[in-house]
Amino acid sequence: MATARVKNAPSVAVIIYHRQSQMQMQKMKRKRGDEERKEEMEIVWQTPADPPEAQDYIFRHGRRYVRPYYFEFISHGKNRWAGKTIVDLFAQEFKGRPYDYYVSAVKCGRIQVEGKMVPISYPVKSSQKISHFVHRHEPPVTANGVSVLQEEPDVVTVCKPASVPVHPCGQYRKNTVVGILEAEHGLAPLFPVHRLDRLVSGLLIFARSASRADLFRQQIEGGMVRKQYIAKVIGEFPEKEQLVDVNINYNAREGRSTAGVHGSGGRNVSVRGKEACTKFARIRTDGTHSIVLCEPVTGRTHQIRVHLQYTGHPIANDVLYLSEHCLGKDGRRAVRAAVAAGKPLEQAAAPHEDDARQSGNKEDSYDMLTYKSDPMCTSCPNLGPKGYDDGGEEEEGLWLHCIRYSGPGWAYECPYPHWASL
Repeated sequence: MATARVKNAPSVAVIIYHRQSQMQMQKMKRKRGDEERKEEMEIVWQTPADPPEAQDYIFRHGRRYVRPYYFEFISHGKNRWAGKTIVDLFAQEFKGRPYDYYVSAVKCGRIQVEGKMVPISYPVKSSQKISHFVHRHEPPVTANGVSVLQEEPDVVTVCKPASVPVHPCGQYRKNTVVGILEAEHGLAPLFPVHRLDRLVSGLLIFARSASRADLFRQQIEGGMVRKQYIAKVIGEFPEKEQLVDVNINYNAREGRSTAGVHGSGGRNVSVRGKEACTKFARIRTDGTHSIVLCEPVTGRTHQIRVHLQYTGHPIANDVLYLSEHCLGKDGRRAVRAAVAAGKPLEQAAAPHEDDARQSGNKEDSYDMLTYKSDPMCTSCPNLGPKGYDDGGEEEEGLWLHCIRYSGPGWAYECPYPHWASL
């Protein structure tokens, strides 16, 4: 018996084709969904154990930036934190972000306790592991390279550019001398023998083992190491060698030190602070500025800077320790207000030609490099963290430079900086 065919009904082949097409479309939708979820999950959270790499850096307008990256900050509950809610804790202790951010961060798991998500009302307990997963932006530093001066089996010496911290601290992790040496020179691990303030340039000695570093430190603490710096100061420094033996008191809250106050006859009125002694000798002067050799006998915070201020000849571009009359009323940078003679300050403060070449002509390579913004990040889309203007002026390095360290049977030196010429 013949089978009746319904008019306009699709053939079996057509039905099968449509079913295959629908299944294929559903499969493609699932695949796209999986890819989108995979892309969301492909966040690599770095920890201090992850080494910096050369491609982590972006050079722009004479500055070295770090490509923003995801990072896990780990802290452990302190006794005074106990009982506070997780949101109140972060809002009170870490004030760099708004309260609403911390609420969102807890809700979405960017802030966790003992590796688990918690409600915003969760009370913190002492000693608990608290993780904060952030999109980290590091402050920029000068684009000048960290040049290796001497490389020995157990010692490495480098010329540190101003504005670069020695080792990870605060907001800095990859934008440090240690980080740059590992990323660009493959030098790791390194153990700093001594430290230089972030805005100070010059000789930096690293030991390649903890035992060698300890030996250096024992010699330094034993007074067997001679430390020499040069500084460019305001005015005509006395020709005769000066010995400043004045206590120094460091105020951590203000981030600055003060010298002991002397009364009539040179008698100390204030005994606050720690004993400090520095020798100074004039190298040259043009009447407006002087280049001074500085030899700290002790090692107090900002010792050379404070003792030079005490002599009446502060470092010519030291914003923190210049006298009141050296700063313009408009609050402009001290380097432009303090120095009135010689070549233009913009030229004097510019990186030296050789230093610019060390950066590898990577200027403005940011235009060819991109990074993904994070929707929760309070610094995106800027390269630097909140408060650092990507288009602002480059931070001024101090006219203070370490030139030589010497001890029993060893000595290491660093070339003079360009500003040492008068």
